Amino acid sequence: MRLLIALLLPWLLFFTIGRPIAGIICLILQVTLIGWIPAAIWAVYALSSYETDKKIENAGL
Repeated sequence: MRLLIALLLPWLLFFTIGRPIAGIICLILQVTLIGWIPAAIWAVYALSSYETDKKIENAGL
């Protein structure tokens, strides 16, 4: 579900993973039509990092 959010509304993803300042920056980037693609790529990368961090945290490392 978050991956779909990352592609359609990249700025919203940052708010769901607890990074509101990055969400505001992403929203500004997404406002331009050309900026939508980099914003979506950035959001997918951030989601991947977030999920990896959660897995490491749950493993107790």
